[in-house]
Amino acid sequence: MEHGLTAYEQRIEIRWSDLDSSRHVNNAVYLLYLEEVRTAWLARTLREPQRIHDFVLARVAVDFRRELTLDDEAVIAGCSLAGVGTSSIRTNEEIATARGELAAQAEAVLVARDGETGRARPLTEAERSALA
Repeated sequence: MEHGLTAYEQRIEIRWSDLDSSRHVNNAVYLLYLEEVRTAWLARTLREPQRIHDFVLARVAVDFRRELTLDDEAVIAGCSLAGVGTSSIRTNEEIATARGELAAQAEAVLVARDGETGRARPLTEAERSALA
């Protein structure tokens, strides 16, 4: 993506069902596109796809820059690491048209979760190493 440094990109086709009554991609669908690329980035980064279930989304903030329509056909969604905390990962994310026009920018925080207690847990050394 030309708008920022991106560690992972993915093309996502815009579906007719993504549109709302105004015939543009519904704002909630932008979050689905971001979730799709974030999940793929995390699985690739951790090198263990099943480990993505150890993380929960704690925060997401989206700045909408441009509407998307079915005429755009597809988007390129991107995700990159912004920072690592004790038990969290921060990401920068973007959605652009296939022509490179920025449609949305987002920041997200993922928190590592203990599977037994459901509470936040520190990142493991293996996770930190994979994120480095």
